[in-house]
Amino acid sequence: MATSKLLYFIKTISLALFATLMLSSAKNKSEQPNFIFIYADDLGYGDLGCYGNPTIKTPNLDLMASKGVKFTQFYVASPVCTPSRAALMTGCYPKRVGLHKGVLFPASTTGLNPKEITIADMLKKKGYHTACVGKWHLGHQAEFLPVSNGFDHFFGMPFSNDMSKKEQLKYGRKNYKYQLPVMSGKDTLELDPDQTQICKRLTKDAVSFIKKNKKNPFFLYMAHPMPHIPVYASEDFQGKSVRGEYGDAVEEMDWSVGQIINTLKKLKLDKNTIVVFSSDNGPWLPFKTHGGSAGPLRNGKGTTWEGGMREPCIMWWPGKIPEGKVCTKVTSTMDILPTFATFANAKLPAGLKIDGTDISDLLLNPDKKLNEERPFFYYAKMGEIEGVRLGAWKYKKNKGVDELYNIEEDISEKYNLASENEDKVTELKKLMLDFDEKMDAEAREVGSVEK
Repeated sequence: MATSKLLYFIKTISLALFATLMLSSAKNKSEQPNFIFIYADDLGYGDLGCYGNPTIKTPNLDLMASKGVKFTQFYVASPVCTPSRAALMTGCYPKRVGLHKGVLFPASTTGLNPKEITIADMLKKKGYHTACVGKWHLGHQAEFLPVSNGFDHFFGMPFSNDMSKKEQLKYGRKNYKYQLPVMSGKDTLELDPDQTQICKRLTKDAVSFIKKNKKNPFFLYMAHPMPHIPVYASEDFQGKSVRGEYGDAVEEMDWSVGQIINTLKKLKLDKNTIVVFSSDNGPWLPFKTHGGSAGPLRNGKGTTWEGGMREPCIMWWPGKIPEGKVCTKVTSTMDILPTFATFANAKLPAGLKIDGTDISDLLLNPDKKLNEERPFFYYAKMGEIEGVRLGAWKYKKNKGVDELYNIEEDISEKYNLASENEDKVTELKKLMLDFDEKMDAEAREVGSVEK
């Protein structure tokens, strides 16, 4: 009899513990935040209303900034597309993953090594549904596409919107033979699409993905092909911006952001979703009014001046991220992977070397004081290291000449203070060269279809 009661007691306790564990597991799953990262292409630091643009109307992004955190010293790891996107996906300087030597073209035979751990790989292991919608530009062969790098769903283009025969003819390049594909997964749906409809199509697909996964944790990487040259907008936005065609494209992209935010609110997912908006590099300045503006920053795309690598960044998470804050700390796209890992309670593989830092505490408390300043290294468009920033000081090698700027006091990099601060130049130059030497030693193999 005593044995029977004991067994009954043990069974009851076991069932109770099992129920508690299941409830806890369900609760933890429901508390997993969704992640949306929206990436513009070639958008300048000065192209949004909330960053001081006087003519381009960006009400949705402005509202997002007023209800979240606006970063004013947020960097990308390269001033051109492919290396910048590699850094975002992997949390590494592009040189570490072998994608530092410029952008990929339709004839390229390299891409993001599938052995690398992307944000999507990391979150997928935690039960997230993952989607890449828009421009990829990390390799167009099957082994390099998003669906080979942690994404369940891909709808978009494998490279830049100007990389097509139809577009290159406008620039007099008659021998250009490639066409721009629109892809679903690994399948090509069409070639050289009507680009005036691209933003609408991508937005529709992104909204559909959110709706389909409203009961699952999800990660949406939405990479707009605009406002990269050539700029396009749909009939609803053509001729509407006083900033011209460039403004039309940016204002439609802002509309797209609004569609995503409104979808989250309608589905009551907004308070459990982190939304981040930024740009892959600075504006393409040679195209005059067809390109963007870096605002007070010097130069633009393709350079290691601030205008090429300091980008707008807005983060929004209602009820978790404080409203209306401005964060002036130095941060970068490489911080996104470790930060998302913390919020998702995900662990990166032991021994994996990355260059980003978890900024989750800073995101929840933008006024937090950092224990120490960390350096940020400026790699040029073809992968050469050209500068380093530590605290307020930026050392830069410019055409063989050592230059030094107090980037806090001189945001436009007008006043070279190298001759007045020789010790600081020596210190930062050594820091830069030592880091690059270490990066050479630790660099991993790039993906290649030739091997």
